[in-house]
Amino acid sequence: MRSITKNIGSSYTEPKKGDIDISEIKKVLIIRPNHRLGNQLLLTPLIQEVINTFPNCEIDLFVKGGVAHPVFENYNEIHTIIKLPRKPFENLYKYAKSWISIKRKTYDLVINADKNSSSGKLLTQLAKAKIKVFGELDASIPAKYQDYEHISKYPIYNLRHYLSKLGFENTATNVPLLDIKLSDTEIVNGNNILKDIIKNNKKTICIYTNATGAKCYSEDWWSKVYSRLLSDYPEYNVIEMLPIENISKINFKAPHFYSKDIREMAAIIRNTDIFISADNGVMHLASASLTPVVGFFSRTKTSIYGSYGNGSVALNTKETDIDDWFGAIAKILK
Repeated sequence: MRSITKNIGSSYTEPKKGDIDISEIKKVLIIRPNHRLGNQLLLTPLIQEVINTFPNCEIDLFVKGGVAHPVFENYNEIHTIIKLPRKPFENLYKYAKSWISIKRKTYDLVINADKNSSSGKLLTQLAKAKIKVFGELDASIPAKYQDYEHISKYPIYNLRHYLSKLGFENTATNVPLLDIKLSDTEIVNGNNILKDIIKNNKKTICIYTNATGAKCYSEDWWSKVYSRLLSDYPEYNVIEMLPIENISKINFKAPHFYSKDIREMAAIIRNTDIFISADNGVMHLASASLTPVVGFFSRTKTSIYGSYGNGSVALNTKETDIDDWFGAIAKILK
């Protein structure tokens, strides 16, 4: 598919400088046809960038699966979420209907949020819009931004570069953080749940010991980390958030909680002082709760998926040791 779609967008005639006024950008389509929680959360900085740039805009999202609804629940600027079924061959009618719906509306701006998505490029080509950003990284961006590889950041740098060519002012502000936009009520409810778990007034460290496939660390690995946390931080609670499988790599030794509600999970994390986990969707959920995160990476690249903002740090465990990890934790908790 990548070979087939590699030239899509090459025939697109870009508007010239001065052709479009920023006030004309009111209807925006953002395309990210991926069902994973982490990838939906990693889209939130781009959505904030679009809202900040075009404050009167109305945004449609083209995604896959139903997780986008709770993720973007408090983004009032999002008008419609167009969903591809997670299993297209079992839902061919819904799959085709979602694609066809793209042609029924005219947009001012369409953004493919993933340069490696063949379907994203095809959908961008299919959509009717004045401006189309197909997602290919402009060659000038790597020289300007050291963090250009990050999956949340390069679409923003690319959009800024593209808009600057059209004559729009580039404010060069910091890239927005992941943000699930918890309400005050949700944060209070999360604090109440946390208090019921810890039953004291100490600060809290939250760990999440699960991950998918080869990204998951062993029970022995997590036991060493957990023991070190208890030893180094006796003045803190150490609690564990359990995954949907309801398993624990430390054999449920820590006070723990279980929830299938991602907004409730984020609200609880928001009331903790640090979140520690391997690279997974819940790590990104913790970042989106605006809590400092220490993310452990052994397979995927920290430069692409690493947690950032709020003092967060991403660590390659093949290049660092336990003292490095706890040095990073100490900097956050100092």
